[in-house]
Amino acid sequence: MSFIPTLSPLTVVVIPFVGALAIALAHQHPKLRDGLGWLASIAFFIAVAGHIGPTLSGQGATQTLSELLPGVSIAFAVEPLGLLFALIGASLWLVATLYAQSYMKSLNYPHLARFFACYAIALGAAAGIAFSENLLTLFIFYEILTLSTYPLVTHSGSEEARRGGRIYLFYLLASSIGLLLPAIIWVYAATGTLDFQSGGILGDHIAPHWIPVLVGLFAFGIGKAALMPMHKWLPAAMVAPAPVSALLHAVAVVKAGVFTILKVAIFVFGIDVLLATGAGVWVAWVAAFTIVSASLVALRLDDLKARLAYSTVAQLSYVIVGAMIATPLAAIGAVMQLAMHAVAKITLFFSAGAIQVASGRKKIKEFDGLGRVMPYTFTFMTIGILSIIGLPLFGGMWAKWYLLMGSLSAEQWIVAGALMLSSLLNILYLLIIPIRGFFAPAADGVPTEGLHEAPMAQRVAMGITATACVVLFFFPEPLFELAKGLVS
Repeated sequence: MSFIPTLSPLTVVVIPFVGALAIALAHQHPKLRDGLGWLASIAFFIAVAGHIGPTLSGQGATQTLSELLPGVSIAFAVEPLGLLFALIGASLWLVATLYAQSYMKSLNYPHLARFFACYAIALGAAAGIAFSENLLTLFIFYEILTLSTYPLVTHSGSEEARRGGRIYLFYLLASSIGLLLPAIIWVYAATGTLDFQSGGILGDHIAPHWIPVLVGLFAFGIGKAALMPMHKWLPAAMVAPAPVSALLHAVAVVKAGVFTILKVAIFVFGIDVLLATGAGVWVAWVAAFTIVSASLVALRLDDLKARLAYSTVAQLSYVIVGAMIATPLAAIGAVMQLAMHAVAKITLFFSAGAIQVASGRKKIKEFDGLGRVMPYTFTFMTIGILSIIGLPLFGGMWAKWYLLMGSLSAEQWIVAGALMLSSLLNILYLLIIPIRGFFAPAADGVPTEGLHEAPMAQRVAMGITATACVVLFFFPEPLFELAKGLVS
């Protein structure tokens, strides 16, 4: 994409922050506020896309702002994995803007300037994480992301929202300050640097018997990855409006968590080190437990967003499994899961919000027969679900296939069994939703007369992301080549 100018990494990161300020200043002018929201998301997407050509040709941009200590600086670098994460955020922000503006107005939410300003800041923080050249820069933007999404979680102002926000802050700040920060300090003390390097920076700087401990500090300190027992913030955050849930679960927050896990595995420990020492295997077992346990919890929840929240907890651990097993196939599956899960899960949260807007319903037991009234919404939901399950014709199949093959090649039978059981449980707790919507008779006392489809803007947004689920099945090569280059 040589026709798109290549801006400095800092400029790309700053664009959403400038957009947030402009949106906040336009709080008394709704049309201008919405227009600025579009301008910020479009400019951000173009700026990120401008780095595709140089990065894939091995000429990713770098930029150092200041060196605080020898080997410790605030600096940015664009490499393929970070670019993938930034592209996921930039492209889905466009779709989320279309959806969120319609959703928030449909339900008459107040303080929309504050909402969309925080939305923009969250995407800027995610870009800062994506383009971080070292652990310090990543940690700074990781915390900015936590703080900027707190007002989104508590946006309704209800006591339930404030309680959910407190849980959200506690888990994410406690894990990052109490575990992640000590892990970063340990790395610096051992190596004298925090810079990400191909093949890792630890080498023989840390005795082999300490590496599993450091792996654990990172795995549980990166609370946004929602590895049990650091997962409770995620269901608590479901009190937020549906566009926030989509942002948290598909675009920024949880993807920042598993992206950081991958970044640390590849560029701090090194895939070869993890594979040779087996230091991450115990974390992979915890992730396998998380996959099954979260799926079993989801199976008994009737609230749709709560069920999707625990589905996200399970699906995130797919990435952790791939990073910690560290075979080439598993690592490729982990990278592909970043994108595959993003488009599928945002489709499901868009669907949940659309159902609420059109019918006011949140409980799955009230969805019987609703699919015949909202065929577009339930069709798009079905596509997202089939991708999450990992069936052919939908992109999620590739991620699950490589993860399963990677687990089998490493003879990690427990992990492979958890992945296969997860697919079965996905069918039971996700596919049953559109089946009831399309084929079950309307529930007694829950009429469907007078109901209608979701607003057009929301249907278009769902249609775009659902289509992406299919496109990624037929055209997975760019993702595969990127992932292969990272682990080869």
